[in-house]
Amino acid sequence: MEHHIQKLNDLKGQIRDHDYNYYVLNQSLISDSQYDQLIIELKRIENAYPELITSDSPTQRVGGEASDQFNSVNHTVPMLSLANTFDYTGLLEWEQRAHNLLDDTNLSFSAELKIDGLAISLIYENGIFIQGSTRGNGLVGEDVTTNLRTIKSIPLSLTHPLPGRLEVRGEVYMPLKAFNSINQERMDQNQPLLANPRNAASGSLRQLDPRITSSRNLDIWVYSLNESSNSNLIDHTKSLNWIQGLGLKTNPETRVCSSLEEVQQYYEYWMNHRSELGYEIDGIVIKVNSLDIQRDLGFVGREPRWAIAYKFPAERTNTKLISIGLNVGRTGSINPFAVLAPVQIGGVNVTNASLHNEEDIHRKDIRIGDTVIVERAGDVIPHVVGPVIESRTGTETEFQMPENCPECDSSIIKDDSTHRCSNSSCPAIFLETIKHFVSKNALDIEGLGEKWCEILIAHKMIQQISDIYKLKLEDLSTLDRMGEILASKLILNIETSKTKPLDRVIFGLGILHVGSEIAMILSQCFDSLQQLTEASFDDLIKIEGIGPKIATSIQQYFSIENNKILIDELLILGLTMENSVLTPASTSLTNLTFVITGTLPNLSRKEVEELIKINGGKVTNSVTSNTSYLVIGESAGSKLIKAQELGTPLLTESDFLNLMQSTS
Repeated sequence: MEHHIQKLNDLKGQIRDHDYNYYVLNQSLISDSQYDQLIIELKRIENAYPELITSDSPTQRVGGEASDQFNSVNHTVPMLSLANTFDYTGLLEWEQRAHNLLDDTNLSFSAELKIDGLAISLIYENGIFIQGSTRGNGLVGEDVTTNLRTIKSIPLSLTHPLPGRLEVRGEVYMPLKAFNSINQERMDQNQPLLANPRNAASGSLRQLDPRITSSRNLDIWVYSLNESSNSNLIDHTKSLNWIQGLGLKTNPETRVCSSLEEVQQYYEYWMNHRSELGYEIDGIVIKVNSLDIQRDLGFVGREPRWAIAYKFPAERTNTKLISIGLNVGRTGSINPFAVLAPVQIGGVNVTNASLHNEEDIHRKDIRIGDTVIVERAGDVIPHVVGPVIESRTGTETEFQMPENCPECDSSIIKDDSTHRCSNSSCPAIFLETIKHFVSKNALDIEGLGEKWCEILIAHKMIQQISDIYKLKLEDLSTLDRMGEILASKLILNIETSKTKPLDRVIFGLGILHVGSEIAMILSQCFDSLQQLTEASFDDLIKIEGIGPKIATSIQQYFSIENNKILIDELLILGLTMENSVLTPASTSLTNLTFVITGTLPNLSRKEVEELIKINGGKVTNSVTSNTSYLVIGESAGSKLIKAQELGTPLLTESDFLNLMQSTS
């Protein structure tokens, strides 16, 4: 047996090395037939001794039956989105905002290609790939581990032993060669063609059958190190080099730029040479290279201050504006939209586009019947840029906002540049409110889709949000095409939704300007919904990521009597209205606020944060007059300078540990 174990490990090592050379370094050291012989020999031994099969074996890339769903994964650190700019001026403004926070610290940048694919997280434990997930809403993604194992450029085990946990993030994409090959096959079989490589990659990775994913020849570029036991890394590009040495595939076109002028040169080069890449990009990503300065800059809302996406110019085309429709939004806003003659933009079939508002339509002189210019940039909803005046025939008609709501016929009122339905009980507003409350990122009540929401509202079974939790099995069972089985599942899903965390409830309430990321921030700052309802404007404005606009909106929502009644009813009906808060082991650091900077000799930043929090202290990102201590390590940056200016007490790692002992 010992002989077979040694032979098995030798074969796995050889195959992993050849996979790394072929799929990561793009070089082949043996022929395909020689490689196949290694796989055959490995399978022979594993078939004879199945107890020796391990999860990181190259034979286990595609395994298991098709699933019927993906499980949810909570991201330890949110997978946040990036701010965008489409011009150099926006880039300069981004740099200036960073300098304003850093006292003019010299910055260097990492310039990277913005891959048009699907963002994912990969987690390794002790060098073995254990989990992969999609970005999802940034806070919660889908577990697609089995499908990611089919991508041969993702190593099932790292090339060097690495104790502990490693998390990296990257972009799964479909190479153009694979995309064109699949579409050729689909064309030969008279099947609908895949729209574009990005959608194809997303759809392939989310196949319930991993064998289908395996056939799609997906690839990956890893673009960031999120968590590791290596505390010696000081900048982003060095971290990329380090993870590449572990066998992970990083993009070779990443460059360090000492100025935005160099970034602009990089941008212009790839805007003109992207056709040579073999995969699609829609711009570049610029990151502040220093990891310490990244931590100093922190985040605002859902976006890191230390990174920005510099998008290539949007794609445009011309088509006919057939008519202008109206949508009634969740807040009662009346939103005009363009109904277009179908047109392809960037591989996507477009039939509708945004028109913003009535003032914008008149300012651009857009008329029904016009030939119009339609623009689409990345994920942004297509919008009408303006009319092609020279194509007019004289039959075009000007648009006028109606005086009455298209849904309930109530009068329309104008609020600044926004038109709103005056009827707070408008069916369209209520339908959108219910759809939002039960949506995936809110209470996630599976089975209660738009059609069933419409039916339940029409039957007056739901007349306010809280009625969802009063639905009865016997009533649901009588509805056409519902039946007892479907009704039982829906009741179970409604009951399960009561245990969703506080941030989901806050988001589900539909407070204006409070998205899922802001809801998460609020849930971390308030132990209960009751505390949030009692928060003052000043309490809210102190929270990082909460500006005056959001704070005002939150206060206005909780000042409305009907909203107070709704929250009381949801509490009585059993929804989670409190946060799951870890009880501190002691209160020795209560009322003390800490900031951490630099690389500590023994403890990781996360370990220090946990020690502070479990002893009742608070950790923030920025040094202010309210900071009790700055914990400093090697390569401390601008936070140290700020602390010295303010006279903030400084603690080395040993000082911090002594403080912990003296206060315990």
